[in-house]
Amino acid sequence: MRRGRSCASVGRLTMSKARKPKSPRAATLADVGREAGVSAMAASAVLNSVKTSSRISADTRTRILEAAARLQYRPNAAARALVHRRMNTIGLVAEVDENDLNYYFLALFNGVLTAATHYEQNTTVFTLKNWGKDIARLRSICDGRIDGLILIGPTFDAEQLSDLPNHTPFVALHANAGLEQRMFNIESDEELGAFRMTEHLIALGHRRIMHISGPTHMVGSQRRIAGYKRALKAHGIKQESRLLLHSHYDMLHGREIVSQWLADHAGEALPHAVFCGNDAMALGCMEALAEVGLRVPDDISVAGFDDTLGARTTVPQLCSVRQPLQEMGWKAAEILLAKIGTLKDEVPASPFVMPVEVVPRGSAGPRPAVDRIVPMPRRS
Repeated sequence: MRRGRSCASVGRLTMSKARKPKSPRAATLADVGREAGVSAMAASAVLNSVKTSSRISADTRTRILEAAARLQYRPNAAARALVHRRMNTIGLVAEVDENDLNYYFLALFNGVLTAATHYEQNTTVFTLKNWGKDIARLRSICDGRIDGLILIGPTFDAEQLSDLPNHTPFVALHANAGLEQRMFNIESDEELGAFRMTEHLIALGHRRIMHISGPTHMVGSQRRIAGYKRALKAHGIKQESRLLLHSHYDMLHGREIVSQWLADHAGEALPHAVFCGNDAMALGCMEALAEVGLRVPDDISVAGFDDTLGARTTVPQLCSVRQPLQEMGWKAAEILLAKIGTLKDEVPASPFVMPVEVVPRGSAGPRPAVDRIVPMPRRS
């Protein structure tokens, strides 16, 4: 008598014979061609706007479009890029500081992103730790995945520029000196902005005006120092060396350098006002002043540069030089698209300088009736 198979063996046999469900697959041009009764080449000519030697009738074109709709066909972006030699994607690269939120970058990025959306372009963001040391990474970005690149505040030198690929268009925002020969640069009138802000503080009655600049090797810092000094000279005010400090463009360093200066000059005359090279340093400055019990603007006025979101959200709101950062980001995207050829606009002369203006706010008030003294360090 033949013994029957066990339930377990039958189950294994049934499972082995069962077909695995097919995973969904995106429709291809070949699928669309078969559905419409034409070749894949004809389908590609209609769906990817590819030129062909054969004439495609209106009826055939309609059948292909209807077949593509039924199959939910979506063009392959990489394949279309090979045909049209464009990815319809612009890149944006910046050096990222881990110390605090960079409102300056966010404002520029918002402008680039808004313009890219308007012109139906994608945007890819890349980050660097150091412009000079990451030049190889910058080259790797230009590998065909983007049509052009916007650089925010690049500081590498002219010699390093020779390592950048020639096939990729570049546009810089606030490029350091020496880069203009290789790439288009958009900047603001920083020297005039610093001059007008210093004059604004002088008009409020301030005479001892401290300026905290960014790194001295950066052309933007040099221009703001020049504007500050020019305004003092124009009003017959002697520039004191102890009132010109150099730091980095972030809140942490702004707070640290002001705290150290206050500790080093305890008991001496307090400046009437502090004009910082950017808003981040100014916010750090205000923190340092508050830590020793100084009130802004009752005891000392504070002003910044950039007019970022941070300037409008502190209490009191920060008096600042407005750079049109969002508009600058938009302009950078437009000029880059013109250099790529996506837009037919004429590329203007470089550098493209955008206007600035002083925005008076609560952090800068009239000079106190009685000059203040730098507080003595508190005992722990």
